[in-house]
Amino acid sequence: MAGRAPLRVGSAFPDPPFEVPGSPPAGLDLDLVHALAAGLGRPVELHRYEGADFEGIFALLGRSIDLVASGATVTEHRRTLARWCTPYLRSGQSLAVDATAAPGVRGTGDLTGLILGVQDGNTSQPVAEGLHTAGRIAGVKVYAYGEIGTALDDLEQGAIGGFMKLEPVLRRLVADRPKLRIAQTGITTELIAMAVALDDAALAGQLDAAQEAIRRSGELARIGGRWLAGSDPAATAVLI
Repeated sequence: MAGRAPLRVGSAFPDPPFEVPGSPPAGLDLDLVHALAAGLGRPVELHRYEGADFEGIFALLGRSIDLVASGATVTEHRRTLARWCTPYLRSGQSLAVDATAAPGVRGTGDLTGLILGVQDGNTSQPVAEGLHTAGRIAGVKVYAYGEIGTALDDLEQGAIGGFMKLEPVLRRLVADRPKLRIAQTGITTELIAMAVALDDAALAGQLDAAQEAIRRSGELARIGGRWLAGSDPAATAVLI
């Protein structure tokens, strides 16, 4: 790959299993990006996004990064911010609660009178706001994107009654918090994909072709199996 321009990849940390801190960092998205970059004959240059609002990552496309690979859901609004590659994963929002404090909560229909936490710019935010507008929750508490640990601390301490996030990520994040449990999965159905700058049709096409090649070879399925063990297969699945 000597002499080829690096593929500058923007990712938000920590967001396991998509991005897992370490030396070197790992995760589903990073394995996927390295497989695609190998097909393009380009090295990978990782850029960690640390903004408070996740949607700010798309403003960096075509400037400091070439590609967003960060467990990002395709939405109509985000289509105005970036050009999206072919989705590689189907997933959806899940709900975590305190198993002891809220034994009767089995889903969003049981959150009456409770505060629901979400991250700023996450696709859980409009879902939570819709529940609030419908009178099904008492309110929404919005945390900066990097404050996921604080949000889960608040859930354990009773400051919020539930927290919503994409299923495989939330399952990983509560795994070492025995007080917390996943009460509901499949709240939404969302397609996860990589994004490039709006005017970079060439790169999008190259990435789509490389992704199709690893889908056909079985590498995409192997990457999914490596990182999605323990997820609810009805809620989260690689698109193969």
